[in-house]
Amino acid sequence: MNSRREICQNCQQEFRIEPEDFAFYEKMEVPPPTFCPECRLQRRMIWRNEIVFYKRICDATGNEIFSMFSPKAPVNVYDRDYWWSDKWDPLAYGREYDFKRPFFEQLKELIQTVPWPSRSFLDNVGSEYCMNCSYLKNCYMLFDADSCEDSSYGVGINKLKNCFDNLSLDSCELCYECFFCARCYRAFYCSNCEDSSDITFSKDCVNCRNCFGCVGLRNKSYCIFNEQYSKEEYFRKIAEFKGGSYKSFLQNKKKALDFFRTFPVRYMHGSHNQDVSGDYIYNSKNVHDSYTVRTIEDSRYCAVIKALPGGARQCYDYDLFGWNAELIYECNNVGYNASNVKFSVLVYLNARDIEYSLSCISSVHDLFGCVGLQKKQYCILNKQYTRSEYFKMIPKIKNHMNKMPYVDARGRIYKYGEFIPVELSPFGYNEAIVQEYMPLSKEAARKAGFPWRESIAKEYPVTLSWADLPDSIDDADDSILKETILCRAWDTDKEKAQQHNCSKAFRITARELAFYREMNLPLPRKCFYSRHYDRTLQRNPIRKQYRRQCMCDYQVHRNLAEHTHPVRSRCLNEFKTSYSPERPEIVYCQQCYQAEVT
Repeated sequence: MNSRREICQNCQQEFRIEPEDFAFYEKMEVPPPTFCPECRLQRRMIWRNEIVFYKRICDATGNEIFSMFSPKAPVNVYDRDYWWSDKWDPLAYGREYDFKRPFFEQLKELIQTVPWPSRSFLDNVGSEYCMNCSYLKNCYMLFDADSCEDSSYGVGINKLKNCFDNLSLDSCELCYECFFCARCYRAFYCSNCEDSSDITFSKDCVNCRNCFGCVGLRNKSYCIFNEQYSKEEYFRKIAEFKGGSYKSFLQNKKKALDFFRTFPVRYMHGSHNQDVSGDYIYNSKNVHDSYTVRTIEDSRYCAVIKALPGGARQCYDYDLFGWNAELIYECNNVGYNASNVKFSVLVYLNARDIEYSLSCISSVHDLFGCVGLQKKQYCILNKQYTRSEYFKMIPKIKNHMNKMPYVDARGRIYKYGEFIPVELSPFGYNEAIVQEYMPLSKEAARKAGFPWRESIAKEYPVTLSWADLPDSIDDADDSILKETILCRAWDTDKEKAQQHNCSKAFRITARELAFYREMNLPLPRKCFYSRHYDRTLQRNPIRKQYRRQCMCDYQVHRNLAEHTHPVRSRCLNEFKTSYSPERPEIVYCQQCYQAEVT
């Protein structure tokens, strides 16, 4: 089949469906999409609250609990342990399929009636204040995290030990304020570094030791702003940077960022790939238009897929999770040995052959339009059927969805093959992960038909301003543990701070204070949510790719090595990149960039 141009029924922009896409849709037995890739991503991501905690009442016990659902959300919520118990029966909410009403109207009623677990996590020990995570021990405020120990304030992390304030890290120890690093030890304020130790304010360094303010180095030691020093000179010079001082931190950060801007960047972030396009792709093969993925194959339009264990294969329009998933289409937060799952949310632990289902966990298969089931099969709208009855009903329901589609408030048509309408989500745009990747103002979100959750007022008794914190960590005594500190982001720009869920005030825990002292790091001036927001600003947008030519030009930029294209001429290589033409970075192709960093 030839490629085909379509007009997105949401944004009215043109998008293309390629022959390999049609082959995948045929394999999955679904019609081609009517929304463009960007609108599909936006529609799915509103179904995931990544990091926003609430206090609310458990609808089963009446006890106060921590939850990913606002008290204002139109759903019933059970404490996570109660939800997993056998004290209630989700089949009790089952109902006959009504062929006189659109399918999504019926699914909406089930979503708002069947209880949801307060939080999503598996097998955590001493890690009560964490969410969307598994196998944690003695952790605090970790989100989208797996197999971590003695760590706090992190998102999108895996196999960390004694790490604080990080985003997208894998297999690291004693790291602080790092972004997209792997297998690093004692790395502070670093980004896109691998297999390195004792590095500070460094970017894109691989197999480096004892480096400060460096960029693009490979197999180097004792370097400061890319200048080589002897071991003795290095440590003598490093002492001058006064690591425990907040004032020195600000000066060093500015100097490092200014230094980084003089160096070229590679057109995409990633390594150990074969035939890929997108950004932040690692250990993957035949993956296109995908972002922040590890160990994934033969897939397209995927985002935030983790490597362990097993990654993902043959998936389209799939966000969050992985863990040995295959044949996944238009899903959010599905994985852990999941197979042949379509149009679903929060379905994992050996799930297969599932469609339009939510919060169905642990050894479920052959479900359609179900909510909150465990270890069940052959169910439709939470009603139990025999195997033969189930397979007779499914074609009838799909045909009905096409003949009587759901039409949302903005006139968008939802037949079989469309993901769940955004207006059915229990999350507001501003509390879901979509706001982090595709931010909108309250007015813009509502105009586009997305729900918005008004924030709950936080009345903290602030006892200390961020401006009054001691400059040096040496001057911070244990009394700081009793203070409620006004967040700098809130104090500086309250309206902007509210957009990224700033908590207004924060406290220092005993564990993190001990870490700051041991690592000689200054106290933070912002709350966790504002610190996390600052880290996300390092990440390239995932919404669009731009066709660009390599900027390597001997008459404009001073290269460190001779490149394959003729000297004194500009490289003619072209590529797709998430660096827009308006951005200030010097963007190189793979060949030119590799010549500069080896």
